[in-house]
Amino acid sequence: MSTLTPETVPPRTAQIDDAAMKEVLSSFCTGVAVITATQPDGRPAGMAVQSFSSVSLNPPLICFCPAQTSSTWPKIRAAGRFAVNILSADQQELCRQFAVTGGDKFTGVDWRPGVNGAPLLDGALATIECDLAGTFPGGDHVIALGRVTTLASAARPGEADPLLYFRRTYGRLRSSSSRSASIASARSRSEA
Repeated sequence: MSTLTPETVPPRTAQIDDAAMKEVLSSFCTGVAVITATQPDGRPAGMAVQSFSSVSLNPPLICFCPAQTSSTWPKIRAAGRFAVNILSADQQELCRQFAVTGGDKFTGVDWRPGVNGAPLLDGALATIECDLAGTFPGGDHVIALGRVTTLASAARPGEADPLLYFRRTYGRLRSSSSRSASIASARSRSEA
């Protein structure tokens, strides 16, 4: 199997409308995270992403995909290390604050430095600290690969819901008690 580079990506065989692609792909529900880093001058930098994924357990790798046009991505890349803050359902406003271009995104935000110095946002469901392991071309985005160095879950399973993004709208799972009741109901039906 060959590695894809800009030179080896097969040419388009059909014209795909950008708006249609956005509409179709918005049908895939994702979680939302904020990638943070401390810049070489000591100032924090951060950006909201929904293109985040686990890549490998051994070695422990994750990836996220910032836009080529992002003004925050070069700051995170220059830091060489970062944190992934997985947002909880009650952090919609925080997500919106980190989704804008420019300005001080950390105004009014409570955070503490992680082991690697990257900001860990208060209230996040989980945090994953990484060293930047590499970057790869991804069309109008960059595929950023991170090697996990430290991770923590702030909530026990069922205690808090994740912030979700579906069809260009924020959402949440049904309440934990509703999920537990649904699971119990499904189990009792399957045992009958």
